[in-house]
Amino acid sequence: MLKVITRGENIEVTEAIRSYVEKRLEKLNRYLGDDVEATAHVNVKVYPEKTSKVEVTIPMSFLTLRAEESQTDMYAAIDFVSEKLERQIRKHKTKVNRKSREKGYKGLEFVTDEAVDNEVETEDNIEVVRTKHVSLKPMDSEEAILQMEMLGHNFFVYEDEDQSVHVVYRRKDGRYGLIEATN
Repeated sequence: MLKVITRGENIEVTEAIRSYVEKRLEKLNRYLGDDVEATAHVNVKVYPEKTSKVEVTIPMSFLTLRAEESQTDMYAAIDFVSEKLERQIRKHKTKVNRKSREKGYKGLEFVTDEAVDNEVETEDNIEVVRTKHVSLKPMDSEEAILQMEMLGHNFFVYEDEDQSVHVVYRRKDGRYGLIEATN
């Protein structure tokens, strides 16, 4: 069963907003088994330029669903986020069920009923169309960002002085993020 926690930034989360979010995310329960306990963390933000951003994260033991959407209409953003999450879980369900059929596993399948199975779109096979090999040279994050900018890429993989692998990337807001790989 999906539990929903709704939090607001620059907005008071009214009962109407809370119930609308719960109603829209309730549709995901049909994909989850009764034994799956999950909590949806919903963050609703309103910006001064009158745009709303809705972020939803649903961590589960076998999958983490995450979607965000910015719109001028908050309710439209909630609708789009719920549709994105539904597509993600259907795609994952299709992939897991296909693999379990191929390998003969039975314990990995999601809830299946005919109505839900008919909605699952046939996904194209995920295909790697290009492989790149990179030699990692030691550098700091600032130099990696400069390299990324010079190449015109959205991310750059590098190694720091301690021989740890990192990835810098450009965020949607134009700032930069850093991913540190750990073992």
